[in-house]
Parts: sequence; structure tokens; C-alpha cells
Amino acid sequence: MKCPSCGFFDTRVVDSRATGDDSAIRRRRECAKCHFRFSTNEEVEILNLMVVKRDGRRESYQREKLITGIRKACEKRPISDETIQHMVRAIEQEIQCERENEIESTRIGEIVMEHLKELDPIAYVRFASVYMAFEDLKNFEELMKGLKSEKMKRHEKTAA
Repeated sequence: MKCPSCGFFDTRVVDSRATGDDSAIRRRRECAKCHFRFSTNEEVEILNLMVVKRDGRRESYQREKLITGIRKACEKRPISDETIQHMVRAIEQEIQCERENEIESTRIGEIVMEHLKELDPIAYVRFASVYMAFEDLKNFEELMKGLKSEKMKRHEKTAA
């Protein structure tokens, strides 16, 4: 591992521990030359997964695209980057459970919407408005009615 301070390639692991959800390993490292300490995170990577776009094109899965879309939906909301990273790991685990070499981009969007709906209704609506590409205000109103209906059902369950 290359030292980010001096660029020397000989670093040693000082400490390793799993993250809270056991989906990654955090390693504390030290440079053998300048003794600079830094942390790295190791996560399982989804390999050889192709995403089938709406127009039929295929491209390799890119985690950064998923993170960027979720961050845009969560912009100016009280949602930490740690929460977003945790959500991305959960989404990737769900994708891996499908055990396919290809996944439709629409399926990824559906999974993201399920997670955002539980996390934050505003972020959910933002993501849905882009993902669903509403043709008119009526489609948007239907989404909002469904969201209100679900909220009322949850409220009734907790009140009972």
C-alpha cells in the first residue's frame, strides 16, 4: 500500500477491525519510511456484474454511480455519509442475493427506492421523480398519494 504522505510503498498494518455491520474491514497502517499513519477500508466488491440499461446497452456495474444518485436525492437532508454508505452496502448485498451476472438498471432503481422510502420520504420523492421520469403532474400526485397512504397505515399500526 502506497503511503499518501511520502509515496513510499512499504507500509504495515498496525490494527484491523470489522465495521459495525461486518461488511468491511478497517485497517490502520503506518509508513515504514515517514511513520505517517492512515486508515484504509476493505469492502467486498461486486465483480463481473453487468447493468442492462433501458435502451438495451450493457455496462459494468459502477458503485460510484449508485452513490452519486443517492447523494443527489439526499442533498440538504439530515442524512450522514455513513448512512448513505451503509445503504449502498445493503443495496449491493440485495443485488448479490439475486445471484445473476446481469441486472436491469430499473431493478437497481426499484431497490434504491425501497431503501430511500424507509430512510427519508423527501429523498425518496426526489429519487423517484428522476428515476420514474414523470410525464406530467398526475403521475407525481399518484406517487404522493401512495406515500401518504403508506404513512397513514404505519401511523395506525403504531397507534393500535
